Amino acid sequence: MPKVDGSYLIARTLKEEGTDCLFYLMGGPNYEIVNNSEDFGIRTVDFRHEQAAAMAAHAYGRVKRVPGVTTSASGPGTLNLLTGIYNAFVDAAPMVTLGGAGPLRDVYRDGFQEVDLPNIFAPVSKSVIRPAYTNRLPEHISSAFRTATSDRPGPVYVECNEDILYGEVDEGAVESPPRAARVSPPSANPDQIVEAVKILSEAERPILLTGSGPWWSGASDELQEFVDRTRIPFYTTPIARGLIPEDHPVSFPAARSTAFRETDAVLVIGTRFNWIMTFGRRISQGAKIIQIDVHAAEIGHNRSVDIGIVADAKSAMRDMVSEVARTGMRSKADSAWVDYLRDIEMNRRQRSEPLENSEQVPIHPLRLCKELREVMDRDAILSVDGNEILHYGRQSIPTFEPGHRLNSGATGCMGVGLPFAIGAKLAKPDKQSVALHGDGSLGMNIQDFDTAVRHNLPIVVVVSNNEGWTARVEGVRKPGRELGWTRFDAIAEAMGGYGEEVTEPAGIGPAFERAFDAGVPAIVNVRTDPTARALSRFVGSKME
Repeated sequence: MPKVDGSYLIARTLKEEGTDCLFYLMGGPNYEIVNNSEDFGIRTVDFRHEQAAAMAAHAYGRVKRVPGVTTSASGPGTLNLLTGIYNAFVDAAPMVTLGGAGPLRDVYRDGFQEVDLPNIFAPVSKSVIRPAYTNRLPEHISSAFRTATSDRPGPVYVECNEDILYGEVDEGAVESPPRAARVSPPSANPDQIVEAVKILSEAERPILLTGSGPWWSGASDELQEFVDRTRIPFYTTPIARGLIPEDHPVSFPAARSTAFRETDAVLVIGTRFNWIMTFGRRISQGAKIIQIDVHAAEIGHNRSVDIGIVADAKSAMRDMVSEVARTGMRSKADSAWVDYLRDIEMNRRQRSEPLENSEQVPIHPLRLCKELREVMDRDAILSVDGNEILHYGRQSIPTFEPGHRLNSGATGCMGVGLPFAIGAKLAKPDKQSVALHGDGSLGMNIQDFDTAVRHNLPIVVVVSNNEGWTARVEGVRKPGRELGWTRFDAIAEAMGGYGEEVTEPAGIGPAFERAFDAGVPAIVNVRTDPTARALSRFVGSKME
């Protein structure tokens, strides 16, 4: 029987699990994981920094709805993945990380680059696996995929010790890992579905709030059908935008705070009452709460609920649609509530129009956002990263396709924009992939613009360059705020891409058109108003 090593068994199992892209930075002991993966037809994409590789894998997995897979060298190489893995963990995104490590036999002997990676990764992973036998690697890798995608998704860390990777076994003696051909998702209690629809039907001011749970379960069609039938105004978490097109008749994002404050019933689907929702306190305390989540521990966490439904979002929403049809629930389309929110939406949009069309110099960020909104394809994938521009982009650029909006999520992690755009382009090469960046956040992973160039990934990076980390406030000292004017456009050209600097409002749109037409990775560096502030800020212990 032919002898095979652990790296071969890992690559073979990755292929069996459906992996088609591997994100990495070269180094030992994981060289042969990469080589064998290529032999099995898996695309491998090497990065300049492991952090960017992890972030790109996160975006790739989110856009394709599969686990993103990373591997890296031992010690510092694997530690550099940690920020990206933490971000995926909080974002509830599936990943499998193959962390390089020295020989298992040298643990606790001060071996080369020895560090307790399993215990470091444990707090930001659904599971940590340290295989001790080469012939069991397929079992462990398969288990990692199953864990990453079951219940609430998340990352799994697999230690790849040198001696286990290099160990050889007879290929015929290695058992295939056990797998389930089909798994039924958890379904809702029918009585709870009936009660939930009754509450929403009788409510005068209902809303729907969803996170990315429906995305992972493939429930966007059911979600839209429910909204089409009921005409209940809907809201999403930032990372879940596009589950329903945001030009839908009951999409009123500018009225979000009012809707939360005045609602009397909320259907919450696949999202958490975390800090983004002020732990549930943003929603009227008198509102009835119906919460659907696949993760039982999330029901009633931080906010009491009237009905808690532990179920897969797709299954539950299919049942909700059926119950709405059975009862003939009356549409809320002509209700005073919908008219009220629509009026607020239109009023606030009108108030932003002067800034969106402003001719001021330096350019107002809302003018930049408007120009980008008008040139992007409807199904473009937009990754937004920064401080002021993150909020301006949230306010003014809609998303129309599920899975096509990415940002730093609940962690507020900066540096994700460029790697996310790379991962998204790899996931859907036929779609525009755009990173809308602040200048500070772009500086964190700018080296991996070279990765986009080397791998021929024509992303477009738009920089709202206000020469600093936050807005400049007269009379307020912000240590480290000032960054000066960084020529990101020149960096793009030096790395083999397309770059353009824009200082006048009239030049924004044409520059964007040229960037999209360039056929290579591009950076459009736009000088924006350093005093423009999107939201209030904490300064010390006081709110500005």
